Amino acid sequence: MTTPANPQLPGLEDALARARAATKEMAAALAEPSGWQPIWKRPRTPKSKAAKKKELSDQRERFQDAGKRRLAAAQSRRPRSRQSRIGNAAARRDARTLSRVRHSIAWLRDGAGHRPPSGADGVQHPVAMHDIG
Repeated sequence: MTTPANPQLPGLEDALARARAATKEMAAALAEPSGWQPIWKRPRTPKSKAAKKKELSDQRERFQDAGKRRLAAAQSRRPRSRQSRIGNAAARRDARTLSRVRHSIAWLRDGAGHRPPSGADGVQHPVAMHDIG
């Protein structure tokens, strides 16, 4: 199937001629030297000893600061030992006792060790083995 001739569309020969003219212009633009060079091709400018020492000192300071930040971040993520969380032995004993009470049903009993009758406090308690019989 052929494309119908359209007077508004430029012809193939015109487009080809314009492309050839543009290639000559582009080649001329690429051939002229520019002042820019990549940094790895530039000639090195010599530094004085003082400038080198200052640069190394700044770099050392940067690295040390980064190391301190890294250490602080690692320390904050590391789980602390139980000993350091709870300061002294008395506090540890208290914490242990509270934990035992929390995980037992001792708080349901009265002072004599008896549980309240089921439903007396508004809560249905399961029957334990020592309540049977």
